[in-house]
Amino acid sequence: MKVCIYGLTGVALGKHNIKDPRLDAADKLVEAKKKVYAQVDVVAPEEALTADVIVTSANSRLELVLQDLDFVETRLAHNPAAAEAAVLLKMKAVLEAEQFVTTAGLGAADWATTEKHALLTAKPVVVGTDEELAHFDEFLVRVLAESGLICFLTVGGIENRAWPIKRGLTAPEAAATIHTDLLKSFIRAEVIGWDDFINAGGEKQAKHAGKLRLEQRTYVIQDYDVVNFRVNK
Repeated sequence: MKVCIYGLTGVALGKHNIKDPRLDAADKLVEAKKKVYAQVDVVAPEEALTADVIVTSANSRLELVLQDLDFVETRLAHNPAAAEAAVLLKMKAVLEAEQFVTTAGLGAADWATTEKHALLTAKPVVVGTDEELAHFDEFLVRVLAESGLICFLTVGGIENRAWPIKRGLTAPEAAATIHTDLLKSFIRAEVIGWDDFINAGGEKQAKHAGKLRLEQRTYVIQDYDVVNFRVNK
């Protein structure tokens, strides 16, 4: 996942850990050799168009809006086809109201008419407070959530680890983020929900309490599920 920092100073480019306190809590409950946070790549404004999400401050958010408004007005001046023009006018209205393109209520057909355009606020934009930006790696927890991503956990043994995935992935698809071969060899997922894991006091305790569930291929992974994938070897 690429996170573009726009109008921010004091944040180093490169790999950053998503310091979710839930992983810290899991690491206290289950013994493992190391703890591995989910990570993102933090990139400069020059890479905004290829980033998955843009992070900015309240002071800089308007710059993003104005860039997109300038682009939309320029495109409208070139007399686009009626369908595209209608969508651009919807975008123009929200941008003039100093809102992001994502708030325009566009459907799939609308996006299809403008998908080739380089609009910054057509992707997730997360505006951080001064306090959040001062603790950037912790702030990334909210950035991840507002970008449509969640994490699942694998615990015990070599590592306690958070794995970031797109919200809505099934168990086999989530397994494939660990290794692509697991998609084909998937048998089932052994799942403990996060609340059950914490309330029981750890993985073993949750199993003893009957909180481990056997889920099949259609199961959709939930945020911070504790998962063990069973596969054909």
